[in-house]
Formats: sequence, structure tokens, C-alpha cells
Amino acid sequence: MSTPALVVFADNTDLWWLRLLKPGFRHCFIALDHPGGWIVIDPLSHHTRISLIPHAPRLNLADWYRRNGLEVVETETVEPARRVRPLRLFSCVETVKKILGLCTCGALTPWQLYRIISFNKKNIRCTAAHNQVHPDSSLPELRPPPTPLTRGWTPS
Repeated sequence: MSTPALVVFADNTDLWWLRLLKPGFRHCFIALDHPGGWIVIDPLSHHTRISLIPHAPRLNLADWYRRNGLEVVETETVEPARRVRPLRLFSCVETVKKILGLCTCGALTPWQLYRIISFNKKNIRCTAAHNQVHPDSSLPELRPPPTPLTRGWTPS
């Protein structure tokens, strides 16, 4: 069963080593749509903050985050493959990946996670045998427009 989710990327720099990451993509957290409101799970280095934002008639949470300078990807959770995941250090990226049901081992930073989920949105599935991300054949394949970061881009 899938749940609508917002993955939010921020430029938090409370820790000195976060300055080594791409500006605007130094931290991430997730908001899950629930009948009672948005459940926001914010994995910080010293604890995980969980809060509930009640649904309001005129509140679009994604737009509110964007107006406050945060990057938002609207997606949904998927049922993960039933297998043991590789051991990883606790991080905001690992927490968000587990909540979304992703098993992509390639995303270690918020920027890498953003690139994976912003181009694939909700059609990410993982094969248990190869630990790779594959589009779900029942969903239309989403491809990003060609950019300098993707193959097939040629300068005009």
C-alpha cells in the first residue's frame, strides 16, 4: 500500500561537515500524508523529531515548504523488497530511503537522493536479486529532460 509523501531538502548547516555537501541539499526529511494530517519525520544527528501537522483547508504543505526556501519532491511510498539491507550509518538519507521503501544503495547524500526520486517520482521498485532500481512496468516510465547531468544531452 502506498502513501503520498513529501521529501523535503534543506540547507541546514548546524554541523561543520555538512558544509561539504551541495548547498540546498545538506539535509532531508519526509512528510507522510495521513487522514489525521501530515506526519513529519525529521532525522537529526542527535534525535529524530516526529510531529503531526493537521490538515487545514487552505494549507498546501508542499507549497508552504517551497515558499520557505526548501526543495520538495512529491512522491509516494512503495512496498520494499523483503530482504536484508546493507548496513549503513544512521543519516537523514538512510531514514528517508527506508520510509519510502527504497533500497537504492547509490544514494548517500541528500543531493543523490533528490536526483533519484525527482526523476522517478513514484515508479521506483527494487529488485531483490540485484539491488537496483527499476521502473515498475505497470506505471508509465518517467524520464528527466536532458541536462548536462544526464546522458543524451548535447549543448545547443
